[in-house]
Amino acid sequence: MSKKEHKVKDEMSRPQSELNGDNGDASLNGANGANGANDANEASEEPTIEEQLAQAQERIAELEDKNLRMMAEFDNYRRRTNKEKLELMATAGERIFKEMLPLVDDFERGIANLTPTLSSREGGEAQYEAVVNGMNLIYQKFLSFLDKNDVHPIETEDADFNTDEHEAVTTFAAGEDKKGKVIDCTQKGYKLGDKVIRFAKVVVGE
Repeated sequence: MSKKEHKVKDEMSRPQSELNGDNGDASLNGANGANGANDANEASEEPTIEEQLAQAQERIAELEDKNLRMMAEFDNYRRRTNKEKLELMATAGERIFKEMLPLVDDFERGIANLTPTLSSREGGEAQYEAVVNGMNLIYQKFLSFLDKNDVHPIETEDADFNTDEHEAVTTFAAGEDKKGKVIDCTQKGYKLGDKVIRFAKVVVGE
């Protein structure tokens, strides 16, 4: 066998990696380069410190806005419930005062119609004065209680007829100076603050 044939045979028996030589190294280096590029891409996908800080600040602003909204809603709720409580208390108070007014009327009628019937008996005059004083005392306490709670009677004497405060039960022919004015009051009216809780029943001149 010639030398040339031996050389060809040796080359055929050598490993493929040896035959590739630099090509094998180049393939390996290429693979390593691809892996490095992937690592670089993965590293570049992670947010930077500035980006993380911006995200945190945005989240803080979002939470602060949410907190302010919740505080505003709670404040509105508190104001609404307080207003409802005040209205409920005012309504309850108005009902109580309106129910007390007939008692005041009874005392006024009782005092106006008292007569010294006891004076004919021995010591009757003193007893009569004691009854009058007792009724007046209770009556004044009623009026004082109403006044402390801002309940006061509606003015009717020589007042101009006012549909916001007066209720005309009848009219009466009167002089020119009495037209449109209250001639007489048949039942007192009362106001709770600025609100009329009972209209004054009056006779109006015409």
